[in-house]
Amino acid sequence: MNQGMRFTLTAGLLALSCTAQADDLQALEQAARAEGTVNSVGMPDSWANWKDTWADLNRLYGLAHTDTDMSSAQEIAKFAAEKDDATADIGDVGASFGPIAVQQGVTQPFKPSTWAQIPDWAKDADGHWMLAYTGTIAFIVNKQLVQNAPRSWADLRTGSYKVSAGDVSKAAQAVNGVLAAAVALGGNESDVKPALDLYADLARQGRLSLANPTIQTLEKGEIEVGVVWDFNGLNYRDQIDRERFEVVIPSDGSITSGYTTIINKWAKHPNAAKLTREYILSDAGQINLAKGHARPIRAEHLNLPADVQAKLLPQEQYAKAQPIRDAAAWEATSKALPRLWQEQVILHMK
Repeated sequence: MNQGMRFTLTAGLLALSCTAQADDLQALEQAARAEGTVNSVGMPDSWANWKDTWADLNRLYGLAHTDTDMSSAQEIAKFAAEKDDATADIGDVGASFGPIAVQQGVTQPFKPSTWAQIPDWAKDADGHWMLAYTGTIAFIVNKQLVQNAPRSWADLRTGSYKVSAGDVSKAAQAVNGVLAAAVALGGNESDVKPALDLYADLARQGRLSLANPTIQTLEKGEIEVGVVWDFNGLNYRDQIDRERFEVVIPSDGSITSGYTTIINKWAKHPNAAKLTREYILSDAGQINLAKGHARPIRAEHLNLPADVQAKLLPQEQYAKAQPIRDAAAWEATSKALPRLWQEQVILHMK
């Protein structure tokens, strides 16, 4: 193993009494190598630059990898349904789904060696989940199809383009898109009616698209304006054509949230899954995420290379973005959101 990489991975271990010590980490590495494989869900190559992390884990530790892309809700359901017949070891879910996974009893805890550098608001006290990166809800606009790109949620009402919100019944990105619209339009974690009213208005106008904004649908020209995490929008833009797409943080407000790994309670390769989390939260793993336009949770403890820093949007665009302020209220609202979406938005689709 490259000595520089080992230093990156193990720096600070001895000072952190509540996390794995150096000897434990070496034992974990050996056990993971013996397992030789890590199978993930919801961690595709194109999302937040996971491809570089999977390549590093293979190069450094010999871990083979497969991923099945799915939503946060689907990941948790898969863990619960398969139990001892688990085909997945680790998944990546939206912040609001971390506590849900714990409540459903489908996770096992593991605290990485960088545990102390993860803010308290961004982790479960027992180590079942912890955010690895944050994102802010943005618009991705196909400039070939849209003449006047929206700059705010209010702009969406008066445009002539279709808006793709994603699958609000399943995907954390789409769910947080509803909350972002709500806070921008006067709502909050308990009151998403302003957002539902906006989307219902778009549905009545025939301007709400149910197409999911992915790299495939964007490349095919099926998306005019999509509601996405900033890191996804920037990644899609750079992969397809920087001149064809624009990524914008809504000027009237947005939500900053994040994603956490969850390790399957019944994982067939539990040590490989734990080593994967360890690497994701190391300096090298965090920089990999930044290369994918995601803001690392340990950003203040990192020195991002200039070319990586240049991948991010200007900080001034985030002036009206805010973190989730009432997690308990939002957890309750997000559970009810699929029903509310069906009753108050989809009902008006033309």
